[in-house]
Amino acid sequence: MASSHLTHFGVLEADSDGTSLRTRPWRGDPDPRRIIDNVASSQHHPARILRPAVRQGWLERGPGGAGRGDEPFVEVEWDEALDLVAAELRRVYEERGSSGVYGGSYGWSSAGRFHHGQSQLHRFLNCLGGYVSAVGDYSYGTSGAILPHVIGASPADVMINGTTWAVIADHTELFISFGGLSEKNSAVGPGGIGRHGTRGSVQRARAAGCQFVDITPIRDDTFADAASEWIAPIPGSDTALMLGLAHVLDADGAVDMEFIEKYTVGYERFLPYLRGESDGVPKTPAWAVALTGVSAEVIVDLARRMARKRTMINLSWSMQRQDHGEQPIWMGVTLAAMLGQIGLPGGGFQHGYGSSADVGLAKRVSSPPSLPQGRNRESRFIPVARIADMLLEPGKTIEFNGQEIVLPDIDLVYWVGGNPFHHHQDLARFRRAFQRPSTVIVHDMLWTSTARHADIVLPATMSIERDDYGAGRNDPQFFPMPALTEPAGQAKDDYAIFAELEQRLPMLESFSEGRTVKQWLQHLYDEWAQRLSGRGVAVPAFDAFWASEYIEIPVIDERQVLFSEFRTDPEAVPLRTPSGRIEIFSERVDSFGYDDCPGHPVWLEPREWLGSHDPSHPLHLISNQPKTRLHSQLDVGATSKASKIHDREPARMSPQDAAARGLRDGDVIRIFNDRGSCLAGLIVSDALRPGIVQLATGAWYDPDPADPSFCRHGNPNVLSADLPASRLSQGTTAQHALVEVEKWDRPLPELTVDKPPRFAARRP
Repeated sequence: MASSHLTHFGVLEADSDGTSLRTRPWRGDPDPRRIIDNVASSQHHPARILRPAVRQGWLERGPGGAGRGDEPFVEVEWDEALDLVAAELRRVYEERGSSGVYGGSYGWSSAGRFHHGQSQLHRFLNCLGGYVSAVGDYSYGTSGAILPHVIGASPADVMINGTTWAVIADHTELFISFGGLSEKNSAVGPGGIGRHGTRGSVQRARAAGCQFVDITPIRDDTFADAASEWIAPIPGSDTALMLGLAHVLDADGAVDMEFIEKYTVGYERFLPYLRGESDGVPKTPAWAVALTGVSAEVIVDLARRMARKRTMINLSWSMQRQDHGEQPIWMGVTLAAMLGQIGLPGGGFQHGYGSSADVGLAKRVSSPPSLPQGRNRESRFIPVARIADMLLEPGKTIEFNGQEIVLPDIDLVYWVGGNPFHHHQDLARFRRAFQRPSTVIVHDMLWTSTARHADIVLPATMSIERDDYGAGRNDPQFFPMPALTEPAGQAKDDYAIFAELEQRLPMLESFSEGRTVKQWLQHLYDEWAQRLSGRGVAVPAFDAFWASEYIEIPVIDERQVLFSEFRTDPEAVPLRTPSGRIEIFSERVDSFGYDDCPGHPVWLEPREWLGSHDPSHPLHLISNQPKTRLHSQLDVGATSKASKIHDREPARMSPQDAAARGLRDGDVIRIFNDRGSCLAGLIVSDALRPGIVQLATGAWYDPDPADPSFCRHGNPNVLSADLPASRLSQGTTAQHALVEVEKWDRPLPELTVDKPPRFAARRP
């Protein structure tokens, strides 16, 4: 039987024999990506979790972290596994209350609105009494802290309401991307993507005369169709480059002062810093040269082109995953304000063209239905990237966005649909932190690094094995997702697992409400349809929708422009900032007194960057997103595996840097610093600025048992520092680290992450 199915990286068409699939890209996608081939090839991979399993030491000795990540597992029957989970939840809630349970469970999970893993877990824990939650994210958590202060909107608000590609094609003359306009990142969208349209949009804009400029150390992190001009600054120096551009605009009298006076506040506080009147250092192009490695002539020319042309400033998500990541985002908005084009068709700024497939799509009349999570009665939370601090230092007080937070003491961690051993930093430290709770419970499809560091592991279905429906953020195409095969092994839906646990526990509210999955899908859809009907929007009845290939959710305005209404009438449509305007200087941020994020954008030197001239670690590692998978998802899949070199994650270096170390294309290399080391397969490429090593994130962490700081597979987060971007955001700084590289000339160690963990028989 042939059918289609939505994933985060596109729609696949599949022929099913009831247990496995043969897949191909959806015929309706103009630009399908091969990441989709990871799905079918992962379903029956040897690393698939087929039965419930319990860590041997936990099963024999009871709760406690000793041996976690090292000991074998014992497979058990479902009833026993669920009894163990229920008993442990009951113990922790009775002894510690909801403040002893961490249920942040960060991760993209699978596409699908009902079976979204984190949502299922949050609803279940809320019905039990609540949980310690996490705020923010690893994608753009730093921006999520600063943008509400500056423009009164979250990053998601900016993306959903952003200027559409149709408007860019008609109006934008100069499109400047700080951090690149990534082809590979635009392959994926949160919740899914029906049609990959970014390439076609870039082609149309280019054909209309738009000039693209990519400001990134990696030349090919863009669409070749854009024929981009490449400017390659020293990593981490973008704020200095922006300040140099701003200085030219000020010196040339090219700042739109009418816009500044009508739509912004605080420019008069920022200008003395820009001119050097407050610190004795004018932020001239000549000043920026030493920090950025970009010539003064290039800076001056670009600034003057920006002033002459309708200019879109694109700030990639990668810009803020670094030390002081607030600054390039804040300065990018300030630069756009100085040009005076915010709210005009094709001008202004955006945070994420190319970072995700949905950015540049028009806003829908409504998001599709999803599972309600209920109310969390537990008030304690952490910034999401501070999980290791929480586990290692309970009771410690940290500053966060004008607050002081006391890190809670966690006894039980519950994770569904995520892999923190992918996205967190300094994995040797994180592994130590993961030893601290009494119990770690994980639902997963595959034996990821996180599953291997759990105590109770419950096998979950893949999205192709369950009924659901889905649509990505801002994507108007809404797909029914009927199960394409039966579950592998004894895998169960997360919903089914929680519904069975509900029968074993004293719940404050009903998790399942007595509904089956299909009944929930229809119930949520019917409620959604009724809400839309009240707004004059008609959608098919559920049965008709379920029998269709997809339906279209109407969009509000195909030619939307970010902040156009604010520009038209800032008094009637103010921003959600204290002043109602763009805050180039923020009194509120300034009142926090943070020296690592003062009241207006500034240049702050990163802790680790090439400008520090560290002779022991003379190379700058950039750990960006991979081409062959989404984060660490389905790393055992065919497309991801095909990219490996000697089964290791590929890393790229410039010809100069490789030659200086006697390295050749295809060598296995060891990348190292004082925090850790990993192996990788070398690709020599002239697409990198000299001094750079590029190693994508997402290779499943495969630690050496004798040295957990050494990853045999190539996970860059053994190298990155677990330090916050600032006290304002407490965001991740995973993008950058200083390293050295050498050839690995010893026998290659065997990988373990591409096969099941060790199993043991139950001892009497």
